[in-house]
Amino acid sequence: MDAATLDLVTELAARLRARGAMMASAESCTGGLIAAACTELSGSSEWFERGFVTYSNAAKTDSLGVPAALIAAHGAVSEPVARAMAAGAVAHSAARCALAVTGVAGPTGGSADKPVGTVWFGWCTPAGVASEHRRFDGDRAAVRAQAVRHALAGLLQRLD
Repeated sequence: MDAATLDLVTELAARLRARGAMMASAESCTGGLIAAACTELSGSSEWFERGFVTYSNAAKTDSLGVPAALIAAHGAVSEPVARAMAAGAVAHSAARCALAVTGVAGPTGGSADKPVGTVWFGWCTPAGVASEHRRFDGDRAAVRAQAVRHALAGLLQRLD
């Protein structure tokens, strides 16, 4: 794990511990990298409840309760699906907050509407559900690494 990601995870751990709260992750294009980063810290079981790796559309529906009709209407890489993933991670766990990531990491899979590097984020906290879109440059590894950092930073912002 790079230093920037370690700093984010360390701060997130401190804030969650201070609140006595647990978090969950719901990941598609990052394939478990967020859960891996969180559990890299010793003692993470105090604040990291679980990670969902829901790479397929069926997994998003089965594990997180994302309606299949929502995916059919908007595509897996979309704001409504990112929001539903985040809310579903809280609903299907003991966590009080969650982050979700769905995107096109590349090098294949992009389209004119959703080019490689397109990532939607969702965050669910007691204050509600928020979402955001980003477009990252670089190869698959770079897109995924940037998505991990942005998801963690976004949850930190929403815990203020």
